[in-house]
Amino acid sequence: MEVIIYHNPACGTSRKVLAALRDAGYEPQVVEYLKSPPDRATLTKLLKRMGKSLREILRKRGTPYEELGLDNPKLSDDAIFEAIEKHPILIERPIVAMGTKAALCRPAEIVQELIAQAKK
Repeated sequence: MEVIIYHNPACGTSRKVLAALRDAGYEPQVVEYLKSPPDRATLTKLLKRMGKSLREILRKRGTPYEELGLDNPKLSDDAIFEAIEKHPILIERPIVAMGTKAALCRPAEIVQELIAQAKK
């Protein structure tokens, strides 16, 4: 089964999730999303697998979220995607894709739900 983690090695939560995947016997493909951000099509597929909206995966702290006005409810998804393309730090992390499911693993314990589902 393909397992991918959209990872930031500087993030403690992301490191915990990566360690949990490895402890469970998986060697995920590690995508350092700040260096190799997912394109719009990939991100759209991940959102669908997670059952989340684009706004639900926006990172606010330590990002240009406020200065870009991303809290404006009238802002279109296209405008948000454009902001993410320019500033991938806006994607909350870590996101794990495993089999047909994906999850934003914040808090880190959420990865255990994905692991449990994968073992069924």
